[in-house]
Amino acid sequence: MRLGVTIDYSHDFTAAAAETVEFERAGAEVVAVSEAYSFDAVSRLGYLAAVTSTITLASAILPIYSRTPTLIAMTAAGLDSVSGGRFELGLGSSGAQVIEGFHGVPFTAPLGHLRETVEICRSVWRRERVEHLGKNYRIPLPADEGTGLGKPLKIINEPVRRDIPISIAALTPRAVTQTAEIANGWLPIFFHPDHAQAAWGDALTAGLAKRDPALGPLDTIVGVPLYIGENGDRMFDAYRQRLALYVGGMGARGANFYNDLAVRYGYADEAARVQELYLAGEKAAAAEAIPDDLVRQTALIGTEAEVGERLAAFAAAGVTTILSSPLALTPQARIESIEAVRAVVPRT
Repeated sequence: MRLGVTIDYSHDFTAAAAETVEFERAGAEVVAVSEAYSFDAVSRLGYLAAVTSTITLASAILPIYSRTPTLIAMTAAGLDSVSGGRFELGLGSSGAQVIEGFHGVPFTAPLGHLRETVEICRSVWRRERVEHLGKNYRIPLPADEGTGLGKPLKIINEPVRRDIPISIAALTPRAVTQTAEIANGWLPIFFHPDHAQAAWGDALTAGLAKRDPALGPLDTIVGVPLYIGENGDRMFDAYRQRLALYVGGMGARGANFYNDLAVRYGYADEAARVQELYLAGEKAAAAEAIPDDLVRQTALIGTEAEVGERLAAFAAAGVTTILSSPLALTPQARIESIEAVRAVVPRT
């Protein structure tokens, strides 16, 4: 199991970059940078490439609708170049509220857009002349849709690698099946080791059956809040509020993938109640309605022994990369939490 850290889009990046250097020294193997309707992740990843030397740099995630597939490929190749082959491309569709509300782009056919984006990226990195005629992307643009002057081109530079790892954020069964088929890694959210098989087992099996063996094993990359200490109640409370935001307030009634996930985990009644309360503006009550089991089993919060037990549960459920969000209140304590986890993280 690889151990990593996540830099959130709302973090003070100057401080986070300095801490990343220390996390690298403490044994962290991956640093992931997130992006929403925020500062972009790419500029931050480029900066981190310059101040680190061994840690893998990952986007978690770049939304596909706000960039063309070839720009995504160029960006990934560029980050892989400036980091000396240390970049991993994390992709996702984001959601309609952000894509249509912030970018002004229709949120349509996310699975088709993701599949074609992966195909185009890999073609670019192989330095092929890009010729793609799909339902969602047509490269070069057909003459009747433009000036008619477009011609197939290949990337000018020689990529450091022609097989940059691609991970995809996926929650729904259909999305997870496609991810297991075409991606190097899978980025689920709120991963519950005890209920993951019920939520995604069949979808993973179906996708892996169609997977090209050349892709290797699927890297299951799970983000978790991390706090090591005798009294983690305050940290659990903050995490409970975040879960309530996602389960109750993300998307709309009947169109909330996180609520659907809670239902597949077996919390149907609780998920309905959380959403009812949250959409009514009763956020504190919604947080209280989040099942305690969901809060505790999807986090690494507790004593060193308790965190070690949770890590073992994640490993037993197939998790191969942990992306932690250290919650300790001081930089030194956050670094020490990474050192502590590094000492007990399961190794094969």
